[in-house]
Amino acid sequence: MTAPTDRGAAAPERLARPRLSITRDFAAPVERVWRAWARPEEMLRWLGPSEWPATEVRADLRVGGAWRACLTAHDGRDVLWQSGHYLEVDPPNLLRFTFRWEGTNHEDGPGVETVVTVRFDRLDGGRTRLTLTQDGLVSERSAGGHSRGWSSTLDRLDGYLRSGGDHPCG
Repeated sequence: MTAPTDRGAAAPERLARPRLSITRDFAAPVERVWRAWARPEEMLRWLGPSEWPATEVRADLRVGGAWRACLTAHDGRDVLWQSGHYLEVDPPNLLRFTFRWEGTNHEDGPGVETVVTVRFDRLDGGRTRLTLTQDGLVSERSAGGHSRGWSSTLDRLDGYLRSGGDHPCG
């Protein structure tokens, strides 16, 4: 297990802001679901809500390593960049990372950093329970938007895993 770092530690103002929590079960082994989150080439196939799929993903999966993704609107007229750093990496059990929107074209605006924790729990029958929490959202409206975005993203992940993915080891 990789020890968490102090970077992104919960600041008092972040703790006072809304928290989002989503739990989903996947018909895939925990190692497979982990791999989908750990490899940028796989993340590119499912990351982002259906109306804003990822078109670029970079990730240095280690404590302190950076990640960055570009989400592009279906009509191609707008992009949203999101990025952060990994705080905790414990394969295949836990990912914890900072999350922020870059630029000014997202309602949360620049400078707002949240912390996302993704837990992967092994279930009977080769299934996985994924629990995603996001702490430090700026408002209930933002929490609702992120909830819709993550729910659509997890729908895409489910479809990717069910299809066997575009990965030969899928």
